[in-house]
Amino acid sequence: MATAAQKRAAAKAEYDAFIAACPSRRLLDAISDKWVALILSALGSGPDCAGGPRPMRYSELLRLLAGVSEKMLTQTLRALERDGLVTRTVTPTVPVMVHYELTLLGMSLHEMMRGLKAWAETNMDEVLGHRRAYDQVVDTLR
Repeated sequence: MATAAQKRAAAKAEYDAFIAACPSRRLLDAISDKWVALILSALGSGPDCAGGPRPMRYSELLRLLAGVSEKMLTQTLRALERDGLVTRTVTPTVPVMVHYELTLLGMSLHEMMRGLKAWAETNMDEVLGHRRAYDQVVDTLR
């Protein structure tokens, strides 16, 4: 029979996002944010989504990500940097230039996010059709 300490050590060795206290669940929560997905896509493919990964300035990201506030962009970039997905490089010029770039870990996540973004864009018409049909059924039941 395993002790409580042994059980904790075993649980830590094998992350399981289905367990409420698992740190991987908190990571999934963090990376499932829409701004994370869009920032990773932007840094991994550039604004036209055709190029490869490249550093981007804060102001470029702010212009590209329609609807993001400066506060939300700053918070999201800090969280991505803390998780090791993005690096922040400060160039001491006048004015100071700050660039953000994906790390190798960030690139591995970008590949999945790019696929998710492409899936959403490809299937949006079908999803909207399902939403309309569902809403019509629900409306007739009211």
